Amino acid sequence: MNTKLNVGGVFTFEQVRDGKVIDTWTEDNKVVDEGLTYILGNALDGSTASITSWYVGLFKDNYTVLNTTTAANIVGDANESQGDYSEVGRPAWVEAGVSTLSITNSASTATFTFTSVTTTLYGAFLTSDATKGAVTGTLVAASQFGASRVMLQNDVLNVTYTVSIASST
Repeated sequence: MNTKLNVGGVFTFEQVRDGKVIDTWTEDNKVVDEGLTYILGNALDGSTASITSWYVGLFKDNYTVLNTTTAANIVGDANESQGDYSEVGRPAWVEAGVSTLSITNSASTATFTFTSVTTTLYGAFLTSDATKGAVTGTLVAASQFGASRVMLQNDVLNVTYTVSIASST
């Protein structure tokens, strides 16, 4: 009997306007080859974890995430949102430890405070480089939204990312 290993994740979003939650939604994502290779290298190859911090980015083009999408190409191909929010860099993904085959930042969401009058978003990603627009680092996962989302000036977007692993037959 073959056992398969399933790795997947979910982005959860909370849009806040004038101090009130106006929308929440969840999007499945693709754990890309670059991220899977990094995970395997650190879990089974005996590699020392060289990445100790992760960051959430957003993108503005209707981009389809592929298995081959990398940190080097998502910024340009998906048009990363860079000047649309006030945080100096990509907000940190602060994990709370592994629990029941998953890991999440739900205790400390990544927060974006929008400064542009209107920003239309199409997706999110998790990468190892904090710098907006950086094409270096490692991309773990990315998600294309099922429908575009519009952020207005002063909107706050809280982002939670949970990655899970499970075996199945």
